[in-house]
Amino acid sequence: MDTEEKILVLGKSAQYDLCGNYLCQGTHRIRSGYGQWIYPAVLPDGKEIKLFKVLLSNNCSNNCNYCANRLERDFTRISFRPSELAKIFMALKEKRLVEGLFLSSAVEYDPKKTMEDMIKTVEILRYNYRFNGYIHLKILPGVTPDYIGQAMRLADRVSVNLEAPSGERLKRLSIEKDFDKDLLSAIKHIKSFMEKGLKPRAGYTTQFVVGPAGESDRELILLVDKLYRELGLKRAYFSAFQPVKDTPLEDHTPTPLLREHRLYQADFLLRDYGFSAEELVFSREGGLYLPADPKYVWAMNHPELFPVEINTADREKLIRVPGIGPKSANRIIHFRKKEKIRDLETLKGLGVVVKRAKDFVLLDGKRVRDKNIQLALFRDEIIKAV
Repeated sequence: MDTEEKILVLGKSAQYDLCGNYLCQGTHRIRSGYGQWIYPAVLPDGKEIKLFKVLLSNNCSNNCNYCANRLERDFTRISFRPSELAKIFMALKEKRLVEGLFLSSAVEYDPKKTMEDMIKTVEILRYNYRFNGYIHLKILPGVTPDYIGQAMRLADRVSVNLEAPSGERLKRLSIEKDFDKDLLSAIKHIKSFMEKGLKPRAGYTTQFVVGPAGESDRELILLVDKLYRELGLKRAYFSAFQPVKDTPLEDHTPTPLLREHRLYQADFLLRDYGFSAEELVFSREGGLYLPADPKYVWAMNHPELFPVEINTADREKLIRVPGIGPKSANRIIHFRKKEKIRDLETLKGLGVVVKRAKDFVLLDGKRVRDKNIQLALFRDEIIKAV
């Protein structure tokens, strides 16, 4: 198999590891002469770069029920040598096709040996080729703390994929992996290294496979909230399950992409809006309300907190208004130092989504419009549904 074919196969195999803001940023894969597995990623400073996303190997010794790379599935199995992959990446970089690397791998026989080869690939890039750009390195389940520390020293970001919110849920996806011993413990080791001063500049992330383990949205959000507050998580990713042929879950119902989208919106509320998981509104079964975004649902369930006076409310109250985000709240606070905000056009010019905000605000003491019947009915529908 030639180099281009290997890139296509191992690039495609990497698609299930998420590393960018695809859904929420509206971005797409970039097609290049080497194929379609070059992705846009947003760095902590807001800069977008082209990221080469690839597996070192797709030859997995695990048998996860949902995974295309599972041991008992019949498909083409190939691997890169560390020096080979490093050389390929630098060739792509020299052609200005990529700017950074996301490196993951299936567990080939032994997680420690595979992790060694991943680390060696990055060492070749850092020390032999003097590449100082962005690298995201996945930490494999079951590796010891010394490998985690090496990965954190070399990479700008590391990740540990929890896949499910608990050990009980993970058993439905994989019988080989131990949630506490192989996955959660790796995150705790990352936290320990960070407390000792070893901090990758882009932190660490995790990912969940949404749907096939039977978990609720509440379970996912409660765990993510805890990871943010107690263990220093930088970002959580959610991957809506899509069945793969010739796996035990090939006949399982796909997870709606809308559910993934609502989970990302709830996640933004935790990270950027000051919400706690306990504040969000779930159904009796623990699901988010799919027809409306979680912030709007929360606002509908707290009519006692609205309307908010745009000209006097502090930032915390402003960002709780549907249609107002952190950036538009900052613009509002800056603008009203000079003059009062009296109309929707001014709000719109400050970046507010007035269609969402208008029923929840006062402008200089006045309601923008009278309370209408449709809004009241919609509120009753949401409250009844959850």
